[in-house]
Amino acid sequence: MHMSRLVENYPTSYHMAEDGSWPSIMNHGLLSTSALLSLYGYQGQARDKLESEWRPNKVAIHREGLPDATLRDQKPMPPCTLAPTLTDDMSTREWYKLINSKVFFWLNWEDFERFMDAREYRNSPQLAIVVDTDKLVRRYSDKITLSRINSGSTMADRPSPRGRGTFRSISDYDSPFAEELCVEEGVSSMLDVVISVHRMIAIRKDYNAPRDVRPLEKLWPRT
Repeated sequence: MHMSRLVENYPTSYHMAEDGSWPSIMNHGLLSTSALLSLYGYQGQARDKLESEWRPNKVAIHREGLPDATLRDQKPMPPCTLAPTLTDDMSTREWYKLINSKVFFWLNWEDFERFMDAREYRNSPQLAIVVDTDKLVRRYSDKITLSRINSGSTMADRPSPRGRGTFRSISDYDSPFAEELCVEEGVSSMLDVVISVHRMIAIRKDYNAPRDVRPLEKLWPRT
């Protein structure tokens, strides 16, 4: 896919972050799990467990002089459902480590709303970060890959196969449509690419109720 086609098809991209994390993101960037673990000084077994094993729950990480950070859970991707989807003789540990090396953006607002409305996030405030895809691609093209699938979930009735070829550079991507835009290590300067940041909440009392995603507070731009 040519960069111009990517930007034409998807002028904006969307990332959901932990509520309260915007000040840290402004200061340190929007970082992958692996980059956060490096920033917070995690090494050895403690790092390996968080980087290469399934996280069924959110994990708070700490370092003196830095605000606490939260690693998102991986509930929709347990080893028992992930392993059958993997190709290229890839292990679950290799896949988790690959996933943890990237920051993910949805390319479609409807998909983003659906993600915010997932059971684990529903009825809790989240950060909705909207970025300018053109600016993102111009600054990070050498670190960007695209994916046709939701690479962080294997909970569908027939989850898509995945492996080392799931993430492709823009120039090697051979479809006009993509599900995810991924940035290796993360975005070091979000203020260069961000359009807006809101605290939002997806409200639903029961499964049969319609999706209701509401803005709570505008955090950026400040005017």
